[in-house]
Formats: sequence, structure tokens, C-alpha cells
Amino acid sequence: MKIIITGSLGNVAKPLVQQLIGEGHDITVISSNENKKDEIEALGAKAAIGSIADLDFLVKTFEGADAAFLMTPPNMGGINIVENTINAGKNYAESIKQTGVKRVVMLSSIGAESPVENGPIKGLHFIEKFYNELENTSVTFLRAGYFYLNFFNDIPLIKNTGIIGSNFPQDAKVPLVHPKDIAKAAAEELVKNFEGKNVKYIVSDERKASEFAQVFGNAIGKPELPWVEFKDEDSLNGMLQAGLPQEMAELFTEMGRGIRTGVVQKDFIEHGSVVDGKIKLEEFAKEFAEKFNA
Repeated sequence: MKIIITGSLGNVAKPLVQQLIGEGHDITVISSNENKKDEIEALGAKAAIGSIADLDFLVKTFEGADAAFLMTPPNMGGINIVENTINAGKNYAESIKQTGVKRVVMLSSIGAESPVENGPIKGLHFIEKFYNELENTSVTFLRAGYFYLNFFNDIPLIKNTGIIGSNFPQDAKVPLVHPKDIAKAAAEELVKNFEGKNVKYIVSDERKASEFAQVFGNAIGKPELPWVEFKDEDSLNGMLQAGLPQEMAELFTEMGRGIRTGVVQKDFIEHGSVVDGKIKLEEFAKEFAEKFNA
């Protein structure tokens, strides 16, 4: 199959490209970074260098493709983040419509069912609606859990204060995912002979926040590491002090609140809380410890 992969060679896209090339597919990778061209080609894929804000570039790239893996960058600039994310999805949808690509797998997220109280996820809510309206294209909405890699952002907090935490309590259960599990699920969905629209969850583990502290603490030699629930205001101020832009910090605070109230997990639970991914929290904790001790 001729398959287009967005997301450059990021944490999801790179293992996805490697798997699909290993299966013999014709892969083109979209990247905005000219410096990625050689690395993309070294994997055996074609490089399409350009901006996802450029509709003509996308149409040209998608022309003749059988399938596409569509993801929007996690940080679409420091301001108007949700709006920029939605516009990127709108561009993807228009280019799919113009070129008639028959199969799309969209990287979405738990919580995308809701248009409110989910922070940066709300952009994906609206993008799912755009793809739902594509008449002759089958779409799988691959709703991923909370990325394990986000925990790397907590390393300075642990080192400086000896705690880990967020603005949700220790008994909050959070669906988690490893990018490699997303890549494996996306590869399977891209080559499926399927018609219509469907939602599939990709979650590697589901654990309480208290277990994050316990498992990471054991991995880094701090078995007493506590999980601390912050007030929304303290959570926001902590992120701002860590250097996050105001709007991004506000969105992450809102997402934490959505985890606390259950808005973010609600649709995952209603779909049966299926955990298909293979990489559990304890296995990721080894990666966490490597990063912590680097």
C-alpha cells in the first residue's frame, strides 16, 4: 500500500514507519524539518518536506495514496493552541476530500468525546467531527491514553522538591500509553479492509496516581516518593515557573481538572476500558529512571 505518515519521525511516527516499511509498504513521511530528510530516506521512506498549514502541499502529497496516518503536533505554537490544532485538522480533512484517500487513521485521545474540560484534547474533539464528515473515506479514531513520556516533565519537580503530583488525587485512575503501542495499533488499522467510522482505544495500562509515585520512586531509588494533589492555582503556577507558556499551562491545568472530575476518562470507561497495549508502567519506569539519572 502507498501510505502517508504525518508526525515527522516523532515518538509515534518513527516506529510506525519502521514497522510499515518492514511489511513492504510504500511510505511517505511528512515533515516540516528539512534536516529530517536524510534520516527519513535512510529508513527506506520518501520525505515530503513542507508545512501542514499549506493545503496545496498536502494535496500534492496525498495524491494517489491508499491510506494516511494523521496526527497534529502536540504544541501548535504558544498561543491559540486549540485553534491552530483545529485548523491543521481542517487542512488534513480538506486534502483527504480532494484526493479521495480511502483509509485514514487519526491519532486522537481519551477525552476527545468532550468539547470541554479536557485542555489541549478539545482540538481533537472538533477534528474528529471533520473526519466523520468525509463521505468516501473509512476512518479509525485511535484514541490514545495519557502518554507515559509526559512524566519526563515531572523529573525537575522530583529532583527539586522530592515529590510528584498534579491537580488530581492519588486515587484517580488514568489510562496510560506508550508511543510504541500506538505505532503498533496504527500499523494494524492502516492496512485493515474496513468501511465506515470507528473508535478504537489504545491504552497500555490503567493505574492510580499513587502508583505513579510508587513505581517511579522504586525505579529511581526513592521508594517513599509521595504523590501530592495540587490546587489548580498551584498546578498552574508550578508550570509557569517551569517555563511553560501561559496558554499551554492553562490547558494542562484544565486537563488535570478533567481527570479529577472524570470528564477525560468517561468515554474510555463507557467503551469498556479495554487495555490492549503491552508496555506496562513498570516497564516504562526503566526508561524513566534512565532519563532521571542521565
